[in-house]
Order: sequence, then structure tokens, then C-alpha cells
Amino acid sequence: MRAYLDILKDVLEHGERREDRTGVGTLSRFGYQMRYAMADGFPAVTTKRLVWKSMASELLWFVSGSDNINDLKTIYPHNRLWDGNYGDYLKRLGISENDGSMGRIYGAQWRRWDGGVDQLQEAIDLIRNDPGSRRIIVNAWNASEVRAQDVALPPCHSFFQFYVAGGKLSLHMYQRSADLFLGVPLNIASYALLLHMVARITDLAPGDFIHSLGDAHIYLNHVDAVRRQLARDPFPLPRLEIDDRGQSEIDDFRFDDFRLVDYQCHPAIRAEMAV
Repeated sequence: MRAYLDILKDVLEHGERREDRTGVGTLSRFGYQMRYAMADGFPAVTTKRLVWKSMASELLWFVSGSDNINDLKTIYPHNRLWDGNYGDYLKRLGISENDGSMGRIYGAQWRRWDGGVDQLQEAIDLIRNDPGSRRIIVNAWNASEVRAQDVALPPCHSFFQFYVAGGKLSLHMYQRSADLFLGVPLNIASYALLLHMVARITDLAPGDFIHSLGDAHIYLNHVDAVRRQLARDPFPLPRLEIDDRGQSEIDDFRFDDFRLVDYQCHPAIRAEMAV
């Protein structure tokens, strides 16, 4: 995770102060790329505690294609990652409650683009049947469905591509907006986990996760927390184990299939999410 910590330090020291839609303000720089080899261990942040259960349940929620926060709570009742965005969405709609629908968020775009295209399944089919394709792509940024009334949060991690070579599967994700302290450690772990899942069902070894960032920022109310984190020395990376239940499709995975082994980390550092 040294690549992540180096970017965190660079933005803290050299970021431009900018206003943002939340009103909190940020230190920001534009354009970074990180590479994580799965052979080196699972890229879980160790300079603070990764909220593993919240991250894994959120990913399974995306994979399911759901647009409803109640389905996320069914997977893991204590997941609060989307509570703030859901409340803000209801406020923008001018209502106090609905059935839990959050609009056209990640899962809806991955599995039901324009109401019908299952992009994730089509990508998996290409990995299996045409692994040399340069079109193994899943796009979450649907320009016609990112308005305030369309979605609780326009996709931040907006586009990803798979690549097969030498019996290994790699994944490259572009993130338009990157909350470095709170969000990015979850994004790294989430897409690394997705890479392992797809590699498992396509009989490939997990290769590299490449993470490209557009607007990489530290919220001003996170600066002290970032300094605390950067003062800590990272521990060795853990490894991921996935229970083998004969999973053959992406929808076969369950919440309790995954566990981190030998995960050693520093204590959690609390910070408020900007909404």
C-alpha cells in the first residue's frame, strides 16, 4: 500500500485548495495511477483499519444489480456507507422516505444498463470466450442518468476494463473523484476483491489491479486524520481466502465466502464523510 500512502502524502503537501459541492473544501491534485500485484498480497490498508464487512457487502450489493439500500442492509445490517448519500438523495427529491430506491447507482448500471444490458456478465463472457478482446469493459457513467433526480451519487469509480495475459486476469479502474482518506482504501480493496472473484470463475490467476485517479483530494476536515495516518508504519499485506463452494458464476458468491488472513493493522481513525 506504499503507492497509496505516497499519493496521500503528495496531495497533503502539494494539493491545491479548492471548493467543492459539499461545501467542506479540499486539497486536490489531478491525475495519478497506482498498481497492485495480487501476488504481493491483498491490498488492504494497514495504517488504519479497513472496514472489511462494509466493503465486501457493498461490492456484493453492486454485483447483484440492486438499486435499493434495503438490499445492502440485508447483506450486512451494519453497513452505513450509503446512509448519508441516501438521506441527501431524499432531500433533493423533496421527500422524507421512499421504498429504499437510490436511483441508477453502480449495480443498476453494471447489470441493467439502459434497462437491459448486463455489462458485467458480458465482460465475463468475453474473458471466457475472447480473452484477447480489448473491449472487456464495464461503464458505470451513464451521462443520461447522473442528474440530481436520477441517482443518489453519480458514479465516482466510473469505468473498468479487464485484461487477460499469461493465464492471469488484471483489472484497470478509472475513478473520476477520489476521497483519498475515507473512500480510496475501500475502492482499492473492493476492486481487488472483484478481480479475485472474476478470476475464480474464469479459471485464471488474479494479476494486477491498476487504479487511475482523476481528482484526488483530501477534505479539509480530514487533514489531521491524514497526518495521523502518515505517521504510522504499514504492516505486511494480508492474503485473501475465498471458500470454494463450486462457485461458477458471479452471482454465486456469498458474504461469508471471503476472509482476510494475517491482517494486521493500526487502530481505526475516525473522520466524517462529506456528503
